[in-house]
Amino acid sequence: MNRKKLFIGIGVVALLGAMAYANIVFKKDTGIEVTVEKIEKRDLEAIVSASGKIQPKRSVNISAETMGKVVGLAVNEGDVVKQGQFLLQVDPRNLQTAVDSREASLAASRSSIEELKKNRDTVSLTLKNYQEILRRQTELFKGGLVTREALDQAQLAVNSTQAQLAEIAQRILTAETRLKNDAANLESAKYDLNKVRLVSPINGIVTKRNIEEGETVVIGTMNNAGTVLLTIADMSVVEAEVEVDETDIPFVTLGQQAKIKIDAFPDRSFKGQVTEVGNSPIVTAGATTRATNFKVVVTLEETIPDVRPGFTCTADITTATRQKAVAVPIQATTVREMVVDASGQIVRDPVDAGKENRSRRAVATSADLKPGQSRKELEGVFVIKDGRSVFTPLKVGISGDKYFEVLSGLKEGDEVITGPFSSVRGMKDGDPVKIAPSTSGAAKK
Repeated sequence: MNRKKLFIGIGVVALLGAMAYANIVFKKDTGIEVTVEKIEKRDLEAIVSASGKIQPKRSVNISAETMGKVVGLAVNEGDVVKQGQFLLQVDPRNLQTAVDSREASLAASRSSIEELKKNRDTVSLTLKNYQEILRRQTELFKGGLVTREALDQAQLAVNSTQAQLAEIAQRILTAETRLKNDAANLESAKYDLNKVRLVSPINGIVTKRNIEEGETVVIGTMNNAGTVLLTIADMSVVEAEVEVDETDIPFVTLGQQAKIKIDAFPDRSFKGQVTEVGNSPIVTAGATTRATNFKVVVTLEETIPDVRPGFTCTADITTATRQKAVAVPIQATTVREMVVDASGQIVRDPVDAGKENRSRRAVATSADLKPGQSRKELEGVFVIKDGRSVFTPLKVGISGDKYFEVLSGLKEGDEVITGPFSSVRGMKDGDPVKIAPSTSGAAKK
């Protein structure tokens, strides 16, 4: 019994040893299992995404132009206002007093001019009388009927009256100048008085109110900004002000189409158009390591009910489109250091068909390069040919959501390796590969 078991055990061990030997001798290298995708023509869109805020195209800050207490406040935040509608009023008493004073001064100037003109008329009549007396005295003097002294007295009276009349004319001129000054002062006082009553300059919505009735407003000076009382925004046309990274800004131009998504309306997207591209970077106080961004304004092409300034939004700007372009999956692209000749072509070792484990790979690991050869990092993909991975350099164009446009290096129908990532990362030119069953059917289509 024991001898029988011993023979059986020896037979099992011998069988297992034979199987192991056969497996070693006859085992073939089946290659790395990979997923592939066949190259096709696709419609591509290059998108630049940026986030920012919704802002009205037109917004007006209402500030006080005169200091005083608010005695009338007619609007609240969220109110819809029309152009010319009354908003608020600052206490007008001091300015009204100034207007009354200017009016009184103007009336006094007019009265003074009237008195001077009456006096001028009286003196003019007196001058005519003296001139008539002088004429008669001159004739009598020629006839020897009056003395020289009488003639001189008549001439002196005329001269004195003429001087008086000239003085009155000058006083009238001075009074008229004063009258114009008083009139200007009155207009200025009335203009200042009108400033206390603030009306809306545009149609819009009161988006901010920084004042309460009874508070005192402060006007701006050279060094201090005045109090912003109200902000009125015209929300009939709104804009998305977004910040675009410096690496993307060269591709953004005026007129490009965009889709806007507003966080407050997650189920909708809105069409827009780029209307402004900043030339200077956005400067943020105190940020030294912040990425460099540029302001881009996208004007929405439709009215959005219930939208408010400051809503967070994201803009997807279409910077380029391609129709029926040869496209390669983004995840298939990689970078390898290859040996190239003087013309830039990859130098590869020839395949030895008698040795299955030998890879057809570039001589990138060779320590000695032939004349004219050099190492160079190339961007490309691994294409399957005869069960092996062949590194193929690419020249790509625009980048879509999942695909690159292929300008050269691939053609429609080529099978490129897309994964798994760990395999592609360590793959070399000429490695044997096999297509995973899950993608082999798709690759053949």
